[in-house]
Amino acid sequence: MHITDWLRHAKAVLVETGCPDPEIDARWMAEDVLGMTQFDLKFEGDREVTPVQLDRLNAMLARRAAGEPVQYILEEADFMGLKFHVDKRVLIPRQDTETLVEHALIALSRIGEAEALDLCTGSGCVGLSLKSLAPLANMTLTDVSREALEVARLNAAKLGLDVDIRHGDLFRAVGRQRFDLIVSNPPYIPHPDLADLQREVQHEPMLALDGGRDGLDVYRRIAQEAPRHLNPGGAVYLEVGIGEAEAVQALLKININCAETGIVKDLNGIERVVWAKAKE
Repeated sequence: MHITDWLRHAKAVLVETGCPDPEIDARWMAEDVLGMTQFDLKFEGDREVTPVQLDRLNAMLARRAAGEPVQYILEEADFMGLKFHVDKRVLIPRQDTETLVEHALIALSRIGEAEALDLCTGSGCVGLSLKSLAPLANMTLTDVSREALEVARLNAAKLGLDVDIRHGDLFRAVGRQRFDLIVSNPPYIPHPDLADLQREVQHEPMLALDGGRDGLDVYRRIAQEAPRHLNPGGAVYLEVGIGEAEAVQALLKININCAETGIVKDLNGIERVVWAKAKE
């Protein structure tokens, strides 16, 4: 079978099974197995696929057709220009979350050698991206999932980044330590909505998705506990789900002695990040 033939076949299978990006997913799998670029696939499409390669490609195709995200199949996801290992132990990094990193990075740039905390770190994509782009920051990554922290440690080593990784439920992982910046992309899907999530998302860890009855359970805890862990003038930056921004902002205002707060929209115009800066 030629490469072009397999790509055509894979696209047809994925279209039939309802994958949202069949052509892209087929290409990514081919690039991975064949060790080729998008350019190579286009101009060397008449190359024969070896039997071993074909077996690997078809095994991947079967997993993707069953709804498993292509990032888990390839065990890799791009985020903030970096490549992260991902598997079923962690959420897949999404472009929406880059908005959180970009605006937290602005806050870090004003501080310099800051103490920074990434709660619910998962794969480490937020905290490790911040450390990569703001190397003077002393970055601590925490998660309640030991399995997720294994992935975060793998990514820290892969990227050559020196961070402090701790296990614990939110702030319990850091004792009485205080920070200049606290960031988090916590679970925020309302529990009743979990059953209706896209089939690909159903493969991701529910622990990292379930935000309780109204999606705000973890935000309440962060808002209540953050004042004991913020340095004067410190800031909190949180990713939020659709329609949650105003409620989360209110929680921060109630619990933190704020100098100012704000809401940031992502590239799709959705209110995606809520932030608050404590008074000096």
